[in-house]
Amino acid sequence: MIPSRNVNQQDHPGETLISKVMTRFNIEHQWNISFNFVILFYSSRRQLTDVPDLSRFTQLRYIWLNNNRIRLIHGPVFHCCLAELYLQNNEISSITGALRHLRCLRVLQLHNNHLFNLEETVAELRNMQQLQTLNLFLNPFTQDPLYWEYTVHRLPSVQLLDRKEVRQEDRRHAFKLFSPERQTIHDRLAFGRRALTEKKMTQDAQRGIKTVLKQCPFDEIEDLCERRAMQSSIMQFSILDWSSVRRAQQQPLEEQSSIAAKILTVKFR
Repeated sequence: MIPSRNVNQQDHPGETLISKVMTRFNIEHQWNISFNFVILFYSSRRQLTDVPDLSRFTQLRYIWLNNNRIRLIHGPVFHCCLAELYLQNNEISSITGALRHLRCLRVLQLHNNHLFNLEETVAELRNMQQLQTLNLFLNPFTQDPLYWEYTVHRLPSVQLLDRKEVRQEDRRHAFKLFSPERQTIHDRLAFGRRALTEKKMTQDAQRGIKTVLKQCPFDEIEDLCERRAMQSSIMQFSILDWSSVRRAQQQPLEEQSSIAAKILTVKFR
């Protein structure tokens, strides 16, 4: 049997959780039992004030640490392959340096915490290319009137923000607010080339018509087309008639002069 450890009810909750993890570590080395198959960790409503180091559990994919008293996450304590992380209803004031390496994270719940710096929080989540569901409401920085647009613009992979679906119209609106110069260039592009505005196009068209009427010395349009055709450059294409070329397998019965290959040349303007 695996020896059990009696935990005193007066022990600190955080110390109790750390002691359980260390007990697993001792059991693994004493009884040669591997806990790498653990994929779920649930520790909600335990009055925790700190997060234990869970990075050694390489197969861990789902972590519930919500409804505790966690104030700060010290460094990368989660494995990089984590898929879902639930940290809502805590007292977390900053996540800088703790979640940046979680590139496979798809669901992150951080609502009802004490996060006050919007730029630092979003910068920490910037590398999460797989993040689809994110909850940040009931944090101090959500009082910013441009909080929604800024988050949508900086995190393009998020599809559900604060329990609300992110539409394409929201992304376009956020792009116009936080990238006005790029939006101006984008509005002037058509078919991969810079397009003129309506006012400028009208002015240029009027100028072109006046210039043609003043400079055109021909009475008939056919004369103008013929003149332009004569001024255009000559193009030439040459095609070799391979049927007149003797193959290597065809041996002549007697000595004959080789016939030159026929070349067809086409010229046009």
